[in-house]
Amino acid sequence: MKFNIKPLAYLFVSSALFMGCGGTADILSTPVENIDTSPLKVTELTEAEKKNWGHLDLERDTIPGMAVDRAYDEIIKGKKGKKVIVAVIDSGIDIDHEDLDDVIWTNKDEVPNNGKDDDKNGYIDDIHGWNFLGDAYDEQLEYVRMIAAKDTSNPRYDEAVALQASEYELWTGRKTQYDQIHQRVVSADETLAKATGKEDYTKEDVNAIDSEDEAVQQAKGMAQYMYSNGLESMADAKKEIKEALESINERLNYNLNINFSGRTTNDDINDLSDVGYGNGNVKHVKKSESHGTHVAGIIAAERNNGLGANGVANNVEIMALRVVPNGDEYDKDVALSIRYAVDNGAKVINGSFGKSFSPHSKWVRDAIKYAADNDVVFIHAAGNDSNDIDVEPNFPDDNVNFVEVADNYIRVGSLTQNYGSKMVSGFSNYGKQNVDVFAPGSSVYSTTPENEYDFKGGTSMAAPGVAGIAALIRSQYPKLTAAQVKQVILDSGLPLTTKVIVGGDANNVKPFADLSKSGKIVNAYNALIMASKIK
Repeated sequence: MKFNIKPLAYLFVSSALFMGCGGTADILSTPVENIDTSPLKVTELTEAEKKNWGHLDLERDTIPGMAVDRAYDEIIKGKKGKKVIVAVIDSGIDIDHEDLDDVIWTNKDEVPNNGKDDDKNGYIDDIHGWNFLGDAYDEQLEYVRMIAAKDTSNPRYDEAVALQASEYELWTGRKTQYDQIHQRVVSADETLAKATGKEDYTKEDVNAIDSEDEAVQQAKGMAQYMYSNGLESMADAKKEIKEALESINERLNYNLNINFSGRTTNDDINDLSDVGYGNGNVKHVKKSESHGTHVAGIIAAERNNGLGANGVANNVEIMALRVVPNGDEYDKDVALSIRYAVDNGAKVINGSFGKSFSPHSKWVRDAIKYAADNDVVFIHAAGNDSNDIDVEPNFPDDNVNFVEVADNYIRVGSLTQNYGSKMVSGFSNYGKQNVDVFAPGSSVYSTTPENEYDFKGGTSMAAPGVAGIAALIRSQYPKLTAAQVKQVILDSGLPLTTKVIVGGDANNVKPFADLSKSGKIVNAYNALIMASKIK
């Protein structure tokens, strides 16, 4: 399932309220011995910083970004390097977006819309990539599919049954809670409209209300609470709650529904040799299918064109592979999409998805090894369950019992804008053995369908930042192997020993160095310097 966290914390409220070269002498890498003494940023981020914080620099800006702007200012300096194809295995991508349309990969060996497999790669009219889902959108979670298939031979079958029952009960309870919240917000909005005499009342109007009417006072308190959680209006609150309810209903009706089947491609999901299903339409099927477009923009939104966002990499083409539905992806689709990316020229692959059950995990692991054997870097999001994934399973992975099968795989945890104890995103998974590095992932601004932009959070947003850095390195230093690119990214990061809150739990405090294999946050500036020195 695609990893994405929507900032709806205000809904979980107390019951009391609701219920280049780089090797020249004048370019020096960041002095890492001083990093842990960097001052905390105490001022509020500006609007420009909020939209670009992931590209800022810890040493210069006291914000734990990836030093992308510094890399362009001091090292790249307009040098475009070699074109690099980055495959984005995700939901559909708006390839016509104003900030992406000039960076989309085109298969020049395929004649558009002629119904023929011109390049003989097994995919007909794959002009910009491939859609392994066909027209499907909603899908079950993997462990629900296991129950639906009555796969009792699977050693985790009983675990799946228990998990589905508990999750269905949990989300049914949340639906009841959110329905009640929605009713109260709608009622409060109507009360405030009457009290102010305005349908589009402002914060100032609400604060100015002077009434002893208990209903008005309760409505005023509710609005002020919403404002304190970053919402600009009660209309925004209603919109957020409505979207949350839609997500909950999708969870109950599709993801957790044993009787639902979303597959439409008529292939055998247990036969890896049954290929060619799907179609060449890599776009999103509805506007809310925005995840892939957001991820693509983080990597490659056209830089300095006066539009909404700048991608990390400046000389890339995005190969769009629609694999991730509104539910869990199929292992078969993931394995084949990785192989498609490798066979069609991608040098970097981003995978912002994952799940805790994977019946054909070996297929995916073999595909990652295939990518490694063909010199392709694979970047994967660590997941948003606040788990130690050295203990809790998370797929896809690159190892069997901690023994790696490939040297090209980088798993990425998520950072917030807040350097210091709150630096690790509360949702982010972690693991001394199974997470490699951390990167900006909370509240990242990027492209969304139909020429729009938005903030999204999740390790889904951290992974493409690293994919962008990998593409920068491969562009500027194309002779480096995938294994070398991985090692550069891990070795060049900023090592931190400060203690941080893990899983959003103030009682769970660990040294940042213990949360990943490298104990570092990625740094594009240092990475390019290090890459320049490798023979």
